[in-house]
Amino acid sequence: MPSKIDSYKDLLVWQQAMDLAVSTYELTRSWPREELYGLTGQARRAASSIPANIAEGFGRESRASYQHFLKIAQGSLKELETHLQIAQRIDLAPANSIAPLMSSSESVGKLLRLLIRKLSDS
Repeated sequence: MPSKIDSYKDLLVWQQAMDLAVSTYELTRSWPREELYGLTGQARRAASSIPANIAEGFGRESRASYQHFLKIAQGSLKELETHLQIAQRIDLAPANSIAPLMSSSESVGKLLRLLIRKLSDS
């Protein structure tokens, strides 16, 4: 990790959130076409919202606004986890395809919490 953060792209949390979004798109490609406007669309929107809100918050002028967008990213992360668990429960995706995304989600969640805490302390 660079010693100085010049861009949201330098943030490990944004990088991991981007990877999670890409993995979500890859997983949902195999879901049935009738789910395109249902669970597929919802999972994809939630997944892409995570890095988007991290980036948007980084671009804000105030620390409080940045934290607000990071908290929105946290909410989108929990939304994605829920969509993935629903997909598993209704046999849209097997547990072995969901598990890596849930693990990535846990990592992104920890990094979000750390960043929010760091911004609160500063």
